[in-house]
Amino acid sequence: MGEEDKVKAKAQEVKGMAKERVGEGAGDSSLQTKGRLERIQANLKQAAEKVKDAFKR
Repeated sequence: MGEEDKVKAKAQEVKGMAKERVGEGAGDSSLQTKGRLERIQANLKQAAEKVKDAFKR
């Protein structure tokens, strides 16, 4: 992953947080869960990128 992928993962994290908050506010547990899953996926992608960066040094 390059810088572009890092930006995409961060955008996915923010999008997931937004879905989670909207779902929470609207009482929509399905949307809240989708947002949480999207945020978790983004965090995993970011963690993988950090590991790759550590091995490049």
